[in-house]
Amino acid sequence: MTTWPILSITTFLPLFGAALVYLLARGSDEAAARNARWIALWVTLVTFGISVILVLQFDPSSTEFQFVEQYPWIAQTVVYHMGVDGISLPFVILTTALMPICIIASWKAITLRVPEYMMAFLVLETLMVGTFTALDLVLFYLFFEGGLIPMFLIIGVWGGPRRVYASFKFFLYTLLGSVLMLLAIMALYWNAGTTDIPTLMRTAVPRGMQTWAWLAFFASFAVKMPMWPVHTWLPDAHVEAPTAGSVILAAILLKMGGYGFLRFSLPMFPLASHDFAPLIFTLSVIAVVYTSLVALMQEDVKKLIAYSSVAHMGFVTMGIFAGTVQGVAGGVFQMISHGIVSGALFLCVGVIYDRMHTRDIDAYGGLVNRMPLYAFAFMVFTMANVGLPGTSGFVGEFLTLIGTFKVNIPTATLATLGVILSAAYALWLYGRVVFGVLAKASLAGIKDLTAREVLTLGPLVALTLLFGFYPKPVLDISAASVQQLVDNYSHAVTAVKTAALAQ
Repeated sequence: MTTWPILSITTFLPLFGAALVYLLARGSDEAAARNARWIALWVTLVTFGISVILVLQFDPSSTEFQFVEQYPWIAQTVVYHMGVDGISLPFVILTTALMPICIIASWKAITLRVPEYMMAFLVLETLMVGTFTALDLVLFYLFFEGGLIPMFLIIGVWGGPRRVYASFKFFLYTLLGSVLMLLAIMALYWNAGTTDIPTLMRTAVPRGMQTWAWLAFFASFAVKMPMWPVHTWLPDAHVEAPTAGSVILAAILLKMGGYGFLRFSLPMFPLASHDFAPLIFTLSVIAVVYTSLVALMQEDVKKLIAYSSVAHMGFVTMGIFAGTVQGVAGGVFQMISHGIVSGALFLCVGVIYDRMHTRDIDAYGGLVNRMPLYAFAFMVFTMANVGLPGTSGFVGEFLTLIGTFKVNIPTATLATLGVILSAAYALWLYGRVVFGVLAKASLAGIKDLTAREVLTLGPLVALTLLFGFYPKPVLDISAASVQQLVDNYSHAVTAVKTAALAQ
């Protein structure tokens, strides 16, 4: 195990990069923009390189937190406590791997205030990685909420025509949910005398307090996921955000809700999680079926993919609250897979938007005739979105359905409708955009993927297919932590049932 503070370096190196951009790339001229791009790219690549060391030195057989750093911080109460386990590490890697791709994707697309844009992304990376590595509730809350600010700016400054409306809606929705979580954090502190997450995971929370604390955390994580019916901010945010903003929103920020359920709701409030599981199943099934139907009605490519994200997150919440090993492991895998696939789909939208400056599905058709490389990449991600066997999308959906089937057959049966509906809207979109005759005069001179675009989409195609055929790396990293989480959850629920029967 490494002795240097590798987690702090992984977390705060992008913040150092943002300071470098501020110092070395000031001004609005082309030289400043070029410097900002290169600094951001190198900092994100180095951060990714360091995070790979985490994977290489991680012991997947251990259920303990690893690479732990602990220093006193605020008034002997809040501790700067960092660490990762098999559940949080995959999200750290997903974040650090996607950031360089986002920087490359923004290379030509962003021309205004480039240094500020790169700084916003680097600050956002620090806050996202910090969310997944924090082991103190107050520290987690600071990172979790802090991520709102750079994302608010990314949508509000570099977004589309309705960007201000979309950024305020995003900010207010997510902030309102999180205020309740802050109250629950205070209550947990009064109950246990600490905000240390590993300690709280081992501390029994009174039954009555579990219920309302669970609801308070749920309010925050459900909006972040987002679950139906608090999902309405997401399509607006996606449509208005710049391409890289949409990628990060879909691939990382939505996953913070699912991560929160795994880190707090199940281990700290197992009885409440069990009691509220039917509610979660109901909302998940509605999300899967209803938002898939809404996706079928869309005329805007980005909106269609945004609604498909809500549907896919329905599988995640369903799997997590099934409380089975397959369900929880499937939920983790589905989030990683969805991060890769939905991020890539938004990059695909960005490719044609940069050329045609429209996201209207009717504006396209027959692109395969002029853009064969693009058509292939888009096809791989569409098939993964459908959940085709051989792509990463299949593994997560299959595991969550098996895990849910064990505890609630009607929920799993209804959720499979989502698989059929996702095939309907994804293939309808692909057919309208890529196949057919290249009849529109505006598309006659459209160019295929450039080397830079191949560099962004190529690794994601490879990962989608690799994890489809060989999901072992992701499942193995999280296996021991998932098993322990499910065992503790089952013991807590069984103990209460046994006590009730004894009475």
